[in-house]
Order: sequence, then structure tokens, then C-alpha cells
Amino acid sequence: MAAESTAVSGTGQPSNGVAGWYASVKEYIEDLKAEMRRVTWPNSKQVQATTGVVIAAVFLFAAYFAVVDLILGRTINQIFQTLARR
Repeated sequence: MAAESTAVSGTGQPSNGVAGWYASVKEYIEDLKAEMRRVTWPNSKQVQATTGVVIAAVFLFAAYFAVVDLILGRTINQIFQTLARR
């Protein structure tokens, strides 16, 4: 026994092939537009401030990882040199 499934769009009505797909896409785009109207966008000053914080954080993390990489690299090289002498 094969069970037949009928796709249901957001309106609760069954979708039929291309027409149902088109209606689903149209409803999705309308919902998307309505949601985008509700978004509160940051002003220019807020964007500049957060961009500055992000750039500073990137450089701080880069410096941190450079120091950690340097320390680990030297430590591993020292271990290899010690083991190679034996």
C-alpha cells in the first residue's frame, strides 16, 4: 500500500504542481518583505563603532595566535633537538 502525500502550502491549501510551487514562492517573498520592514537597522555611528571593535578584535586575536604559535613552535623544536642528540 503506497501512501499518497499532498504538499500543503502555508495557507493550508494543497499545492498542485507548478502553480502550488509558484504560490509558495510568492507567499515566501511577501513574508520576507514584511519581515524586512520590521527590522531595525543601525545608524552610521553604530556601524562605525562596531566595525572598529571587530577590526581591533581581529588584530588582537592575530597577535595572540602569533605569540602562541611562536612559543609552541620553539618548544616543539627544542624537544626535537633534545631527542635528536640522544
